[in-house]
Amino acid sequence: MGVRVKRPTIADIALRAGVSKVAVSYALNDQPGVSASTRASIKAIAEELGWRPNSAARALSGARAQAVGLVVRRPASALGTEPFFMEFISGIESVLSDRAYALMLQMVDSEERETEIYRRWWGERRVDGVFLVDPHTDDPRVPAVEALGLPAVVIGPPHTAGSLPAVWSDDAKSVQEAVRYLLAIGHRRIARVAGPESFAHTAVRDAAFREVCAEAGLPAPEIVHTDYTGDEGARAARRLLIAAERPTAMVFDNDIMAVAALSVAQEIGLSIPRDLSVVAWDESQLTQVVRPALSALARDIPAYGASAARTLLALVADGEAGNVEEECARFVPRGSTSAPAA
Repeated sequence: MGVRVKRPTIADIALRAGVSKVAVSYALNDQPGVSASTRASIKAIAEELGWRPNSAARALSGARAQAVGLVVRRPASALGTEPFFMEFISGIESVLSDRAYALMLQMVDSEERETEIYRRWWGERRVDGVFLVDPHTDDPRVPAVEALGLPAVVIGPPHTAGSLPAVWSDDAKSVQEAVRYLLAIGHRRIARVAGPESFAHTAVRDAAFREVCAEAGLPAPEIVHTDYTGDEGARAARRLLIAAERPTAMVFDNDIMAVAALSVAQEIGLSIPRDLSVVAWDESQLTQVVRPALSALARDIPAYGASAARTLLALVADGEAGNVEEECARFVPRGSTSAPAA
């Protein structure tokens, strides 16, 4: 049976320092009422004992939590298979570590659970602010967070953010660049394998994809929505590629699905890129190590995360922050795209 270690309290610090609990409270909260030498001595003892304020005391004192939160409504396995999140978090951490801030990360399976976490974190003052990722066009999380008064930054288009600041990039421009390239080298049957239809950035990309195809005089293109997983990407690719009028090029909303499509093409005897051109979004190490290397929409994801962190900390410190538009993803052609076979 394990031994339970008692958490040090203000009373323990007072006993060690030979002062009252009130004096300890004054010292730890940087309030007047004790001398500089006594304050320093009390803080040194608190550090030695490993004392930390509990969330209830922090809420009552109004002190900052020195932490921000990120709740991701995806399976926990998504962090291991989608490079985007790990790169985005690395960018956040590059800023937080310099400011002695921590990141609280929680994976959830429902919108209700996510909103409840925000209420608990804010009610207990566990965080000073949060990042809202994967916004929907009419996202109920936004008014919920606004009503709480919880500082938050939306990682997505400004039209989804209400009164909250947004950190975003113009996905429409990225889609247009990639599709216009495919059109320029001769493709006329281009399909899109997208993420969840409910996500605002998916809607933006869908609209841009349809628009650029219409500008080229093409019929309405095929768009398949998935859950971003390799299994769903492979299933979508297989359905499209066994159709009577199969596409000669496909644009995927993440790297995992694009790599899965390479296996499907091989499975049914197609050659990449002669029989099928493949484009991935976002670029990652995975897109570069497969053969052929995948043409991709590339952006600096750690810089995106760092920008989001700076915006949230500015909001926490100043009570306001503006929208930040980051550079959009740029098309990088590699071995997976070429003119279609005659």
